[in-house]
Amino acid sequence: MPRYKIILNPISGRGMGEQSYPIIEAELNEYGLDFEMCRTESQGHAIQLAQEAAGDGFDVVVAAGGDGTLNEVLNGLMQVGSSRDERPALAVIPIGRGNDFCFGVDIPMNIEAVCHLLAGGECRRIDVGLVKGGDYPEGRYFGNGVGIGFDAVVGFEALKLKKLGGFPSYIVAALKTILLYYRAPMVQIEMNGKSQTRPALMVSVMNGRRLGGGFMMAPEGKMDDGQFDLSIVGQVSRLGILGLLPRFMAGTQASQPAVYTEQTAAIKVTAVDGHLPAHADGETICTAGQELEFRIFPKAMRVIGTDQEGEL
Repeated sequence: MPRYKIILNPISGRGMGEQSYPIIEAELNEYGLDFEMCRTESQGHAIQLAQEAAGDGFDVVVAAGGDGTLNEVLNGLMQVGSSRDERPALAVIPIGRGNDFCFGVDIPMNIEAVCHLLAGGECRRIDVGLVKGGDYPEGRYFGNGVGIGFDAVVGFEALKLKKLGGFPSYIVAALKTILLYYRAPMVQIEMNGKSQTRPALMVSVMNGRRLGGGFMMAPEGKMDDGQFDLSIVGQVSRLGILGLLPRFMAGTQASQPAVYTEQTAAIKVTAVDGHLPAHADGETICTAGQELEFRIFPKAMRVIGTDQEGEL
């Protein structure tokens, strides 16, 4: 019987994590699963707990929280074993603000349905991204996506809105960011054997499809195709940014002249002037970086989800 380690962030979802503890426990007991639960105590703690779980021989490590908790567990697991089959499978119980990773892999948004998936024990293989630079010169793994520029500042501002949760906090933050961050820095972008220097208000490097709980940065994105989906926005006016927001919400931004899209397995973004604020899965990579380099690891992680490929 597989062994499951549940790593729960008690403060995720504005405290919903702690409230969910007995619900998760009861659901897993009902399915008769062999599991242990623990709580994170500080930022970065889930990385350590995931590594310990792998060392203790658990077959599945479950991130119970938001995209930040998921990112930490993913980083912990990617740092153990040399291949996907040598490390535990990853699972997620969504209790966070945006839950964008779960959206990308079609994981249900309620605890009962996710526990049913855990009991089934079937998994798929997904790509994992790595970004180097900023506060992480050795690299930080990500499952869903990285936002550089405007998108990152929106995420930073959303975290300050303690009384709002989910997508509404990102909408308010986006409107505020239009006033704060509207001048596109000049950047050099190197990918697919070519280099271009251009103003870029935002560079989105996606493995999944959605950021911020409702912005479809890569509506056609697939997490197992070995490619990042890029969305680059050039210099536009404040009014132009406002007009683009509903396009990104609907996933129709590619038709706009200011938006450039492409696929690549590796990309390097360098600030020619200005600086690069960036986040990965909602976690801060840097507030004023100069150079960020990305690569993708095809099908590097087994994830329990609804689009199954096989059993554990």
